[in-house]
Amino acid sequence: MKDGIHPKYYSKAKISCACGAEFSVGSTCEKIQVEICSQCHPLFTGKEKLLDIAGRVDKFRERVAAAKKFSQVEKLKGEDVEREEQKKKPVKKLVIKDAKDKAK
Repeated sequence: MKDGIHPKYYSKAKISCACGAEFSVGSTCEKIQVEICSQCHPLFTGKEKLLDIAGRVDKFRERVAAAKKFSQVEKLKGEDVEREEQKKKPVKKLVIKDAKDKAK
């Protein structure tokens, strides 16, 4: 290894967790702060928390239902607009003449 290009190595660096646990390890940093360690992580402690998946699914289904209802309302609004436009158009009257009327 070349001299002078590597960072200083601390063989007894202190790692302190938010739960209060402290460890000594080798690192290039003298002090390290972490939020979770093996003392407080649910996988190691056996205190796993279950997520409320059913609540999330229900919220998703509510959003889907609301979106369908909204699209139906928009579709009905579109039909109402078409009806109004048809009412505004002048009605062309067809005049049917008999063959006898043409002869006159």
